Amino acid sequence: MTGLSTILIVLGLFLAGGVYSFTKQKLPTGVITLLAISSAFCLVAGVLRIQGIWG
Repeated sequence: MTGLSTILIVLGLFLAGGVYSFTKQKLPTGVITLLAISSAFCLVAGVLRIQGIWG
């Protein structure tokens, strides 16, 4: 597991926590959706880097 893949996975989990927090605070749906999409992209990119498919 390289440093960049670790950073991407940690960032994805951090953003996922933000999605949960923003949902509890009843913030606008657009903000939550954007945060969820960016969290998913970070997690997928980190996993793909671990598997050696990408990068």
